Formats: sequence, C-alpha cells, structure tokens
Amino acid sequence: MNRKAVGVAIAVPLSALLLSACVSQQQYDAVVAENNQLKAQLAQSQAQLAQSQAEQKFVEAGDLLFPSGGFQMGPAGQAEIANNVVPRLRGLQNAKIVVYGYTDNTPVGPELQRQGVPDNLVLSTRRAASVATFLVSQGINPNIVSAKGFGDTHPVASNDTPQGRAANRRIEITVQGPGAPGA
Repeated sequence: MNRKAVGVAIAVPLSALLLSACVSQQQYDAVVAENNQLKAQLAQSQAQLAQSQAEQKFVEAGDLLFPSGGFQMGPAGQAEIANNVVPRLRGLQNAKIVVYGYTDNTPVGPELQRQGVPDNLVLSTRRAASVATFLVSQGINPNIVSAKGFGDTHPVASNDTPQGRAANRRIEITVQGPGAPGA
C-alpha cells in the first residue's frame, strides 16, 4: 500500500469516529432547553425552601388555650405554649414573632359583651394579645412579639359543623425573618 492509500485508510475511519460523536443541532438544543428547565426548577425549589425556612408557624387550637367564651389563657393553654412553643422561640433576637388570633363565625355572647368584647374581631385580638403577653412572661424578647386578630375572616374549615368551627378557633404563632428557626 502506498503512503496516500494508508493515509486515506486511516482518515476515513477516524472521520467516521469523530462524526459519530457529534450530535445534531436539534439534539443539542433539546439538551440545552432541558438543562435550562432544570435550572429553573432548582431555583424555584430553593426559593420555596428559603421561604419555608424564613417563616415557621405553630398552630394551636383555641379550645385548648382558652375557656369557652373567654380570652384569658387557662392553665392547660399555658402549659401547651410553655412546653411546646416557648422552647423553640427562646433566644430569638432578629426574628419577628406574630401571634394571630382567629375565631369561628358564632357571635359573641352577652357575657363577653359585658367585658367589652363586642364582636369576634375584638375577641380574636384579645386572645392573640393574651398569648403574646404570655410569651413575653416566659422570657421571649418583647421587642420581637406582636399580636393581631382576624376574627372569623380567615376560616380554615366550614363553620357549618362543630368540628369546622373548632378548627377555625385557633391561634397561629409565626416566626418570620432571618432569625427564624431553620433559617
């Protein structure tokens, strides 16, 4: 075999090998598109994780915390908050703790009205304030604790059943910001 024939004999299989390793523009574009989609999904997941780490929520049943028709925490409610919530909040300095109060849609009774509670919004606000005051009494930094009542405006269940009304009578304690547990 002459030199030229040897060169062609080597070059043809080498070219075929190189060409077989190449992908079409269409295949390349598909891989790039899939990669970009995965990057977007990753960014979305990271944002959701950051949000969940930046806010933690504790939900407590209002019936456990308060006597029926009342807004002052009972002993069982104080024990629940002291044992299950306060330990997770101690030492927070840069976070914001907001206690939200909610009620069912049953109108307040005459006894509460005599105590200056004309409606569910005031009742939920007083309940939230009662929990916030208790948190501070347990050593939580008073500068980062606040309370807000929503009355019956944010139900989590139907008010048509006793179980639904009970679910709507609740306190939510949220921890927000850079000092939130897990952040």
